[in-house]
Amino acid sequence: MILAHLPSGYLLGKGLARARPAAAWVLPATMLGAVLPDFDLFWFYLIDDRAFHHHRYWVHIPAFWAAVAAITLPLVAFLTPRALIAVLGFFAGLMLHLLLDTFAGDILLAWPWSDRFFHLITVPAAQSHWLLNFILHPVFLLELAIIAAALWTFVQARTKAQKA
Repeated sequence: MILAHLPSGYLLGKGLARARPAAAWVLPATMLGAVLPDFDLFWFYLIDDRAFHHHRYWVHIPAFWAAVAAITLPLVAFLTPRALIAVLGFFAGLMLHLLLDTFAGDILLAWPWSDRFFHLITVPAAQSHWLLNFILHPVFLLELAIIAAALWTFVQARTKAQKA
């Protein structure tokens, strides 16, 4: 995924917020979780000089986030239970990001037991630039569908809010 992480986080966050309307932080927390793994791109391009695939960084490893969630969620539930739904949204957004990256990107799903990347679809290097390979591949239609659904949901929410 290239463009659909934030819109997918928006859709997930709206769904979670609908379940718990009083939890104001659910939507922003879920959207932050949905884009956080790609913050590693700053390191990848500005510091690491693209030394290796950015999906090898810890922010793209599901087992890392599962361990963090296993520690964080019980603490939040005990210390600040009102924040639990937002923290759950954050981790759900993170896992959604990693799930979407498995479509055409590479994810270390079996780490620490294996260093092999996993992906569902191989995007062949048929074009001169990697970005063109993704945009011209049919899997990009999934991204466009997610973006369209998020835009539609946003417009519907704005229209409903203006009528109220």
